Amino acid sequence: MPVGRKLFAAFACVLTAIAVMGGVVFMQMTALDEAGAQRSVANQMVRSTAAAEFYLARQENSVRGFLLTGDEYYVQRATAHRQSFKNALKELEESASPEVKDEVASLDRTADAWFEHVVTQGAALARDPATRDRAVAMVGRSGSADQVMEPVESALDSIKEQNLVELDRVRAVQADASLTAKWVLGIGISAAILLSVLAGLALTRGIGGPVMKMVEHMKRLIGGDTSLQVPEAGRKDEFGAMGQAIIAFRDAAIDKIRVEAEAADAREKADIERRRNLTVTEAAAEEQARVVTALGEGLEKLSEGDLTYRLTQTFPSDYVKLQSDFNAAMGQLKDAMSVVVSNVSAIRSGSGEISHAADDLSRRTEQQAASLEETAAALDQITATVNKTASGARQASSVVQGARGDAETSGIVVRDAVAAMSAIEQSAQQISQIIGVIDEIAFQTNLLALNAGVEAARAGDAGRGFAVVASEVRALAQRSAEAAKEIKTLISASTAQVASGVQLVGQTG
Repeated sequence: MPVGRKLFAAFACVLTAIAVMGGVVFMQMTALDEAGAQRSVANQMVRSTAAAEFYLARQENSVRGFLLTGDEYYVQRATAHRQSFKNALKELEESASPEVKDEVASLDRTADAWFEHVVTQGAALARDPATRDRAVAMVGRSGSADQVMEPVESALDSIKEQNLVELDRVRAVQADASLTAKWVLGIGISAAILLSVLAGLALTRGIGGPVMKMVEHMKRLIGGDTSLQVPEAGRKDEFGAMGQAIIAFRDAAIDKIRVEAEAADAREKADIERRRNLTVTEAAAEEQARVVTALGEGLEKLSEGDLTYRLTQTFPSDYVKLQSDFNAAMGQLKDAMSVVVSNVSAIRSGSGEISHAADDLSRRTEQQAASLEETAAALDQITATVNKTASGARQASSVVQGARGDAETSGIVVRDAVAAMSAIEQSAQQISQIIGVIDEIAFQTNLLALNAGVEAARAGDAGRGFAVVASEVRALAQRSAEAAKEIKTLISASTAQVASGVQLVGQTG
């Protein structure tokens, strides 16, 4: 049986005993309440009957007092006692049964007839001295008043006696109900206590024992005993479910031990793999450090102007292309700079020739100007003295012929200067082409540095130094490109100036 049903059955027995006891006690308490209500009614009727008899007797006494004294006070008292009597009868009628109510109504009518005959008529007779004896005889001697009142008194005594008997019966009922309730309450409490004890023993045997066994199994499982057996797992109640749960915990503990062993083995393998990867990483970092060092030395030589330096170290296979690209860039840069140097020499030689020709042209031009001034002066003299001397004309003609020869010589110099400047312009164009080659080399170097930066980024932390060197190579390539642009700008300006000089010299010639 499941534990819930066991508990329900145990408590149901106790509660049933308590319910039976409560029902019986309730019934007896109800009987007590009913008996109490009946007792209250009987007491009220006894009191009302006694009151009616009392006020009836007071009416008789008041009538006798009036007959003896003739005082109207007694008539008023008789009337007041009559009203009190009627009130007592009314109270009696309210608590009485229908049969008693009819009897009370008959008593009221009989009492009214007595009051009318004895009090009203007797008082009227007693007030007249002539009829006073008659009134006394009617009330006190003939007995007619007593004959009228005797049925009323007998009926009131009968009602009072009946209610006294009812009071005795109700008291007996109350006593029996109270005694029964006490016995039922005592027996019920005893039965409830006994059932509670029996239910506690049954629950302790049926629940406490299996619980302690489950606790023992759990302690063994916590202690690491995975070989324990749980016979309670075959039960069909909650303890069977607990036993199955303990078995599940046991199986989970076994799986945990297996998983921990597998995890330890996996950690050991991972540690071996990590150490192997660390060795590979350190080797790669060492190779990269060697490459960075070699590139740093090459860049240092390049910054010092040594274009003959080459990377001759043995590079790892991953960096062989970087080595060949660097050496090729250095070779192209050397060739370009050689061409630049040769063209600069040619420019310097041409510039010297241009300077010498210009000086010679200036000197001859000054001489020609002086000759022309002399010629002008001579012409003035010839004009003034043409008619004076023939020798002066011959001299002037000779001077003019010399000036003509000087002018022809000046034309030859000018043509030579124009040719030299044309050569300078051609050399400047060749230098522009060389500058273009240098600019292309700078672009290739920049691209090489960019590829080196990408390789360094792939290498992670180990390639940070190589990334710095790649950045420096890119900066150097950028500066080379800028220098090439400046040289190209200067060559363009020189070409324009040479063209202007050619034009001026041409105009002079």
